[in-house]
Amino acid sequence: MFLMIGLVAVFVAFLVFWTMRNIEKGKAMGAKFAPPPSAVTTVVVKAQTWQPVLSAVGSLRAVNGVTVSTDLAGIVSEIPFESGTAVKKGDVLVKLDTAQEDAQLRSAEAKLSLAKSELERRRDLIAKKAIAQSDWDTAQSQLTQTEADVSQMRALVARKRITAPFDGMAGIRMVNIGQYLNPGAAIVSLQSVDPIYVEFALPQQSFEAVAVGKKVRLGASGLTGERFEGEITALDSRIDESTRNFIVQATIQNSEGKLRPGMFVDVEVLLPEQEGVLAIPSSSIAYAPYGDSIYVVIDGKQVEQRFVKLGPKRGDQVAISSGLKEGDEIVSSGVFKLRPGAAVQVNNSVQPGNELQPKPVDT
Repeated sequence: MFLMIGLVAVFVAFLVFWTMRNIEKGKAMGAKFAPPPSAVTTVVVKAQTWQPVLSAVGSLRAVNGVTVSTDLAGIVSEIPFESGTAVKKGDVLVKLDTAQEDAQLRSAEAKLSLAKSELERRRDLIAKKAIAQSDWDTAQSQLTQTEADVSQMRALVARKRITAPFDGMAGIRMVNIGQYLNPGAAIVSLQSVDPIYVEFALPQQSFEAVAVGKKVRLGASGLTGERFEGEITALDSRIDESTRNFIVQATIQNSEGKLRPGMFVDVEVLLPEQEGVLAIPSSSIAYAPYGDSIYVVIDGKQVEQRFVKLGPKRGDQVAISSGLKEGDEIVSSGVFKLRPGAAVQVNNSVQPGNELQPKPVDT
């Protein structure tokens, strides 16, 4: 009986030994077929100073902008300006034919000269009491009326010379030589473009952060890489009840005239700088419905997955609100092929974009 129990014990011990030996062999064989380390690039997290902004979209508007028109009917006799050129206040844009008015003006001036001569003759006569006082009064009245007629004709002639009301950029003319214009007919659009206004809407929650004098910068589609700076000059007096937004007006210097009224622009209101911001390349983040994460390199050989809370984005970088500390070495490219604990091989010869203000080519 004891012999039988001893044999069973020996058999069980042998079976356990054999099983453990096979497990060790399996581990050794598995180690031989383990996937090679994944090649990745890394960056070391450093604290930065960021310029927070309030972003919005806006439209440009001229400080002064009108469609120049005529208030008198007439035939266009001369167009001294060129479409799309700068004009100065007082420059003649269009002259209407004034042949008839010029003739009437000459007639009125002749009557004025006669009235002056008549008054001088009566001055001597009234001094000698050779005429009645009523004759002197009549001569004075005639002179005053004639002077008024001359002034009226000169004003009429001047009104047929349409001039620029302010310095600005003339648009494409809408009239031609010899064309008959009715009162109110449009001649050309005139826009003052330096400086220029930008108007944009911000939510009510941003009202306290915005004030007159704060700096703004903007960029416009079609002006790649160009940035323009200015400052807030006015806030609307009311908040829109339907959108709970308020309108902000800023003035932008535009000495080269690249910005034009009606342009669609991206506007940023500059807020006080923030220090100690931990920002990483956006290519470092593994986005997922259950949470965004990054991979931290441990001892330069393997990675550890950490879930992070994302903050604002600037260019190629994203600020991290929690889950990361300064000095961590994180994977900046190749995160899509990693898993927690995966082996990695760091190769930083080529790095992905990591600029606050990237300037991509061929865009």
